[in-house]
Amino acid sequence: QVQLVESGGGLVQPGGSLTLSCAASGRISSIDDMGWYRQAPGKQRDLVATISRQGSTNYADSVNGRFAISRDNAKNTVYLQMNSLKPEDTAVYYCNARITRVGNAFVYDYWGQGTQVTVSS
Repeated sequence: QVQLVESGGGLVQPGGSLTLSCAASGRISSIDDMGWYRQAPGKQRDLVATISRQGSTNYADSVNGRFAISRDNAKNTVYLQMNSLKPEDTAVYYCNARITRVGNAFVYDYWGQGTQVTVSS
């Protein structure tokens, strides 16, 4: 089994910062792209940022310049540093990873359980 476990969400004031972490565990052979998505109440789940195994990054326009995604391949962990947070950043944030399991030739998408980020004064 493979699991993604997120941590770091919470309540923060506008202009504040938070860092999210997501660790993958289990019988993992390799991890390709990792990323963060978010879903606000009544809205679809949207891309926030992705990072390749080699470190190439991609950001949604709404967070570019404020958020930074990074990863530690040795720890199978991806991070999202969120700065200058706005009320419109309020959402459940989900971690995603494209993982090849040990003994399996296929790449599967895995999701974390989600962590709530609330930006409010």
